[in-house]
Amino acid sequence: MTKVTSAMLGMNAWLGVLSLWLWSCTVAAVPVEGGIEWQRDDAAAFAQAQRERRFVLLYLEAVWCHWCHVMDRQTYADPTVRELVGAHYVPLRIDQDSRPDLAARYRDYGWPATIVFAADGSEIVKRQGYIAAAPFARLLRAIVDDPSPERRTEDAAADATPASALAPTVLAELQRRHRATFDAEQGGLRGGQKYLERDAVEYDLWLGASGDAAALARARKTLDAALALLDPIWGGVYQYSTHGDWQHPHYERLTTLQGEYLRSYALAFALTGEPRYRQAVQDIRRYLAGFMRSTDGGYYASQDADLEPGQHSAAYYALDDAGRRALGLPRIDRNRYAREAGTVAEALAYWYEVSGEAEALDEARAAVRWAQRERVRQGGGFRHGDAEDAALYLADNLALGRAMLQLYRSTGEREWLGAAVSVARSIDAELRGPSGFLAAPVQGQPIRPVAQIDENIAAGRWLNLLARYSGDAAIAAMADHAFAHLARREVALSRITEAGILLLDAERARDPLHLAIVGGKHDPDAAALYAAGLRLPAVYKRIDWWDPAEGPLPNADVKYPPVRRASAFVCTERRCSLPIVRPDELAAFVADSR
Repeated sequence: MTKVTSAMLGMNAWLGVLSLWLWSCTVAAVPVEGGIEWQRDDAAAFAQAQRERRFVLLYLEAVWCHWCHVMDRQTYADPTVRELVGAHYVPLRIDQDSRPDLAARYRDYGWPATIVFAADGSEIVKRQGYIAAAPFARLLRAIVDDPSPERRTEDAAADATPASALAPTVLAELQRRHRATFDAEQGGLRGGQKYLERDAVEYDLWLGASGDAAALARARKTLDAALALLDPIWGGVYQYSTHGDWQHPHYERLTTLQGEYLRSYALAFALTGEPRYRQAVQDIRRYLAGFMRSTDGGYYASQDADLEPGQHSAAYYALDDAGRRALGLPRIDRNRYAREAGTVAEALAYWYEVSGEAEALDEARAAVRWAQRERVRQGGGFRHGDAEDAALYLADNLALGRAMLQLYRSTGEREWLGAAVSVARSIDAELRGPSGFLAAPVQGQPIRPVAQIDENIAAGRWLNLLARYSGDAAIAAMADHAFAHLARREVALSRITEAGILLLDAERARDPLHLAIVGGKHDPDAAALYAAGLRLPAVYKRIDWWDPAEGPLPNADVKYPPVRRASAFVCTERRCSLPIVRPDELAAFVADSR
């Protein structure tokens, strides 16, 4: 595994460490949790170990480190771990900010770092990041049984992976169906219709980013095959293909579908760097700008497949641009709905995150601003169309809420997070059902609304991430409500495959890749760090930009130290970085963690 060396971190990081050391001298000691009596002095710890013939367990922490807090609550509070430590180890806890020598020596291990020594000071094992209680107890026992120095550093990531909240039989069946329904020859799902199933592809990309080569190959097979649905002349994607292959398209183009495909190819480009996926994004953007975007920022609903209703148009779509226009254009449905604006805006804002193309961000802002002008309901949330007394539909508000959260992530502008939280509260007030969230309010609907699976998957994932950004416990409870509905066996297994439930389950069980940039919004160094954080490829990511002039972060779950220059703090699934001051070091730390 490639390590981030001292040379890579550079002199700026050393200055940052020394600055933090000076700061740490003024703060109180971290409270001891879990009932362990920690030594704070390394000389006293090793003297005790020699007297009592014990090992020294060094817990090198950072007071601002999220995973250190998790390890306190979950690992060191575990009765088995406490018993093993009490019987065989001298527990030594040191804040790395207070010891630049130790911070420099073990910087490759991130925080927390765990090092076990023999009483004479020789190293036995070293571990990076968070370790769950069960594997940590196994490690402590193994050292007692065989205290010889370890020849290689083993990765405890698999042991630290949180368990699924799904019933084991449901989890196993969903995973089996996900693999079994993949068409290994054609790509996509098995069946007569071919289209890019967003959640299936995203789940495979998520697995692939974690090292699952077979999953990544499945995703790429589908993404490559689905390129056949792109119109080579005008851009945009057709709805689907028949005959069990990708060569018999139905030519209608739905705007929501354009947004979903745009985001899928943007994510694929971020994770793989494939130029053809970038080109797919640009082709979809070209179609949206040329045909579907209204002058005030909204988006039209769809374009018909046929030039003449009922007449298949394969010959028409085989023509070039001039040939098509000479015959006329298939009808465009010029209704503008909140759902379409939100779906496209989220995808465009995400493409800005991936590519840095400012025009895409401008288009995303314009689409949400349009909805804020034209589709706000008096009772809160957004209406679907023009009617003033329209009901609140989950699809519209979910799409706009997702777009707002993505805009917050892409810009650090707090207004977007507040707007997303407001949308979530409207959904909870009007659309919460006994199980899951309803597609529309019950009152005033002659046909009783139901909790739709796709919408609840999207809602659960959005609400889970929104809770991470906002720190709002009520929103976290909303995510739990959506998941509880989807986790029911009769719901989870009601369709041939449901990768979205697997994604939601995985995301609820983990913290996202978390980056925090500390520095002023007008500081070019902070802006450069934020831009580098945006470009880090991750399916599941949280990035905060803390400008102290704006007050505390919306979710101040980590206490960051004062810094003399703009700095980034990174927490992966198991460990946190030193303060990073160079943008290129962000990617190096994350790559090393993987």
